[in-house]
Amino acid sequence: MEHTVSSRVLRHYFLSQLIAGLKVVWPIILFLLSLMAALGCAVAVLEHWKLTEGLYFAFVSGLTIGYGDFAPKTVVGRVFAVGLGFLGILFTALVAAVGVEALNAAKRKYHL
Repeated sequence: MEHTVSSRVLRHYFLSQLIAGLKVVWPIILFLLSLMAALGCAVAVLEHWKLTEGLYFAFVSGLTIGYGDFAPKTVVGRVFAVGLGFLGILFTALVAAVGVEALNAAKRKYHL
């Protein structure tokens, strides 16, 4: 006899595992986001932007959205922008890894 599980139960277990995983890696996530914010503020100072524009640039660039409405002109600003891209990749990979592990935990528990 095959055991079936409701999608609601599966979603609930997945979310509980996702939250549990995020609780483990939150210091790393906080560090990455803080570093992205600090680099965004540094770029804002270098490029003579408002700090809010620097933060906007940091997270739009770091999360690989990249609207292109802000672009650093100085060499150091561009180097920081590359660093922001790298930090964004690390952040995205970490969150994705936690999500995949939560999904695998749900699959193991319910034999899917």
